[in-house]
Amino acid sequence: MNAPPAAQPDWALFLDFDGTLVEIAEHPDAVIVPPELPALLRNLARRLNGAIAIVSGRSLVGLDALLDGALPAMAGIHGLERRDAEGQLYQAVDRTAEFAQARNAIREFVAAHPGTVWEDKGNALALHFRNAPTAGPAAEALLAAEQKALGNEFILQKGKQLVELKPSSQHKGTVVKTYMAEPPFKGRTPVFVGDDTTDEDAFAAVNELGGHSIRVGDAPHTVAQYKIDTVNEALEWLSSL
Repeated sequence: MNAPPAAQPDWALFLDFDGTLVEIAEHPDAVIVPPELPALLRNLARRLNGAIAIVSGRSLVGLDALLDGALPAMAGIHGLERRDAEGQLYQAVDRTAEFAQARNAIREFVAAHPGTVWEDKGNALALHFRNAPTAGPAAEALLAAEQKALGNEFILQKGKQLVELKPSSQHKGTVVKTYMAEPPFKGRTPVFVGDDTTDEDAFAAVNELGGHSIRVGDAPHTVAQYKIDTVNEALEWLSSL
């Protein structure tokens, strides 16, 4: 893949968070945000007339805390919660009660597998095995069984050394298309920067819309058109915009 193109003033910029703007940490709570990142995002928002959004698996509350409220437009939990450029909040139907059995199963799994950690995002449950890679197959099997028990309205979302159980109604591709139908994104060229399999739906969406899809890091299979090697290089590229 080639290096990404030079920035244009008519872009609508969509950015993943972990592995794209910050290095992936051993635990989600241990992530280190570069001190210059919030200001960089605010500057990009000014340059693009507000047409920039974070699209992440993290919650909006968590993103706001990490980024010091740098951007109004952000989507959390892969689109299950979204805030537009005017600050209007949109949330999916609450499915948290349906996860009761899965929560108990994951809690027991983590207790029995040192090094694994889990996140309860309300409408989604994530099981991380970065610090216990040998537990990966068992973690995927556990959540696959829980997904089967919940039915087709829920899916299994795999990422970098994690697996997540979530409703099937939203993904990062649907988020991009939703933003692109409303101001200030409408009529612009969409650009998505991400690093994980969870970003492939967004890459496909911007490709379909005639935009630019940019992968951070190596990937054996991706629909992204361009590549940036590291998080630091991604930040340098964004700074050059």
